[in-house]
Amino acid sequence: MKNFLLAILAATIIMACGCSSEPTKPATPQETQPKAPETTTGNGAFFKCYTAARGWQGDVQGFREESGPSKTGDGKAAEWRINFASPTQRVARAYTWKNGDIEHGSDDSYSPGNSSTMVFNFQALKIDTDKAFAVAQTHGGDKVLEKTPDTNVFYVLEWNHLTGSLLWHVIYGPDRDHPVLRIAVNASTGLFSKVEK
Repeated sequence: MKNFLLAILAATIIMACGCSSEPTKPATPQETQPKAPETTTGNGAFFKCYTAARGWQGDVQGFREESGPSKTGDGKAAEWRINFASPTQRVARAYTWKNGDIEHGSDDSYSPGNSSTMVFNFQALKIDTDKAFAVAQTHGGDKVLEKTPDTNVFYVLEWNHLTGSLLWHVIYGPDRDHPVLRIAVNASTGLFSKVEK
């Protein structure tokens, strides 16, 4: 009798665990679609990478930031590359913000006297890329996107040693090196600087 009861108990447990009357549910459309890339503005990426770079060198300052292509029209991109340097240690390192993750490259030598890689104080960076894009739109960018709506927009931030100002370059075109239109916007004041092409 004891063996009979144990056999019934074992059979009940096996049936309860192993069987299900519901068929497997197919994946919902939300589960099958890949996650949309995370985007951020230039300032958002800069300050996230700046925090990481401060752990590398205490006196770190930025000297160039550039975005990947963007079609969002809101100053955001899924990838940003920011170059930082330590003037006292004479070393530079690039940080990349991509889809919410931060990575860095290897160290490189840095010359504080090089006018094309002059560092800037982060406190000068007051205007974000969404505002720079809005200014660029009023100086010809709107016409470019009206004519070709899928045009890429790129952003480049750097110190202009000739004017002594920090500039956002809003670039419309297939890539940064072949612009259809390039507009400079002051990254401290938000004022239009010039049409560069």
